[in-house]
Amino acid sequence: MQMTETRNDTTDIAWMRQLAEEGGRSPMRGAAILMAAGVIFGCASLVHWAVASGLVTMPTAAFNLLWLAATGLFLMIVVGVSVRLRRVGGVRTTAARGASAAWTAVGWGIFALFTSLAVIGSRMGAEGLPMMFSLIPSVIMAFYGLGWSVTATLQKSRPLSVLAIASFLAAPLLALMAGMAAQYLAYAAALFGLMALPGLLLMRSAKA
Repeated sequence: MQMTETRNDTTDIAWMRQLAEEGGRSPMRGAAILMAAGVIFGCASLVHWAVASGLVTMPTAAFNLLWLAATGLFLMIVVGVSVRLRRVGGVRTTAARGASAAWTAVGWGIFALFTSLAVIGSRMGAEGLPMMFSLIPSVIMAFYGLGWSVTATLQKSRPLSVLAIASFLAAPLLALMAGMAAQYLAYAAALFGLMALPGLLLMRSAKA
């Protein structure tokens, strides 16, 4: 019995060592999706801020259309990139699969969040919308922090760990601006700096 446990422990240690070695040398696939998320939703946040601050005139109902359009465009890019990656094929390391699973979980978590908020909004009516819109940026950045944290561990990357910490810090900072038009300007900056730019750099790294 003890020999079996020792053998299992040895196997686990070997698997963890292999995971760490793979993560340290494998580029991250699907970084284009992260960049797209930062660019698309960052631009949507800028438009939201411009309307909320009075720089652009737009009906309040257009906020929903704005974010629905951004989400639709993003989903189209996700499908396109996913199909392209499957066609390209290639060897996928354990670390790469783990990072992909982590970001997929982040995506589904955000989808569940928006679905829940839509249900709450339908029950509370228009008076509940401002509170929900104020909550979204902080929760999204917390989700992104989780994604970067897992990816940083699997890739053995200190810069990605910094991104995770910055994303977690951005969540309460954005919450401090709740109810202010500046919240969505800051949210756009966070999306560009913590998603779009890192996604672009990771894309270049994968092509190098």
